[in-house]
Amino acid sequence: MTPHQLGILILVLFLLVIIVAAFTFRDSHRRRSVRLRERFGPEYDRVLRQEGDPRKAEGVLEFRQKRRGRYKLKPLSATDRASFLSRWNQVQAMFVQDPHGAIAVAENLVTDVMQRRGYPIGEFEQRAADISVDYPLLVQNYRLAHEISARQTAGQANTEELRQAMVHYRVLFQELLDEDQAHRKGA
Repeated sequence: MTPHQLGILILVLFLLVIIVAAFTFRDSHRRRSVRLRERFGPEYDRVLRQEGDPRKAEGVLEFRQKRRGRYKLKPLSATDRASFLSRWNQVQAMFVQDPHGAIAVAENLVTDVMQRRGYPIGEFEQRAADISVDYPLLVQNYRLAHEISARQTAGQANTEELRQAMVHYRVLFQELLDEDQAHRKGA
């Protein structure tokens, strides 16, 4: 083999390595996207719309997973669970007489359960981002309930909207109390 042929062979091998690496990288990125889309469901699409770029959106979602991985989530004790259920029943009864007040109490109660389970409590958007890792199908409802609550504070929500917010809070509340759910999610 001449030096010229050897050079061509090395160049061809180098190009093949680059092509294989490019396909591997593309496939790896595709699997990452599929994995995140399956994990986060509609939340994936919401973050993608918000960020405007798939790589940025996926980076945000992966950051959420890493952040959530640092939490020591735990199921509620039987006493805490009973106490929260009792408080929830009071909030639901309160809704009949004072829907506006009940919504504020319901949101605070959901936050209290989150905190007791081990989620750090900060601003609403951070709470929603944290919850999205474990409850990706419910986080949109949590956001809607919070939005209705905020509109209610400004006097812009009607009773039907408040009822819908209460339903959204109740579903998340029940999921947060579900000890079997906590164990299935690896908490």
